[in-house]
Amino acid sequence: MAEICHVHAMARTRLSTTVDKTLLADARSANPQHNDAALLDAALASLLARTRAAAIDDGYRAYDELPLDEPDDWGDLESFRSAAAAT
Repeated sequence: MAEICHVHAMARTRLSTTVDKTLLADARSANPQHNDAALLDAALASLLARTRAAAIDDGYRAYDELPLDEPDDWGDLESFRSAAAAT
């Protein structure tokens, strides 16, 4: 993973922190081909992906609050689901 960053000349920031010793050892064992910087990059990317997915899920949750047959600007979900199932 770190190799890709260097190929594309991604700006890098030095980070100094402390982490859980066992968690770091487990991550290193599971990914021996990656250095600590690459492990941290992967962890941060995973955190952001999970955050984005949660935001998208929250956006869809609004539809759960409305009855399926209640129309909105695009119609109603019940008709859409029926049409989608018929294709």
